Amino acid sequence: MVIKCRTISKGIATGELIVSKDAISFLGGVNPETGEIIDPNHEIKGKFINDKILFIPGGKGSTVGSYVIFQMKKNHVAPRGIICLKAEPIIATGAIMSNIPMVDFPSAIDKLKNGIKIELNSNEGKISIL
Repeated sequence: MVIKCRTISKGIATGELIVSKDAISFLGGVNPETGEIIDPNHEIKGKFINDKILFIPGGKGSTVGSYVIFQMKKNHVAPRGIICLKAEPIIATGAIMSNIPMVDFPSAIDKLKNGIKIELNSNEGKISIL
């Protein structure tokens, strides 16, 4: 199955999907040393997003969040790819600076479930369920 979406940051990533219905603030909500969600009120608190493809509604919080994503990439704990319902400047800038594939406006979002393996091809604006 192929799901169409809009390209934000180009690239291709394959991996396990981690899904949250909560927006993420990368500044204070994610540990940039480990990739763990540390926001005590977040739905996926205690989960690690490193080496996963992250699917969230969007981001929230400070513009410094873009640099937190960049630091995560340098620390090798960033997500392999990012899917948002609606991209916003903080996460989009972080993904672009860090060369992390990112898309938004996915169709058939009901098919994107925790734990499934996908290929995110933001060069072509598509997600393939593997």
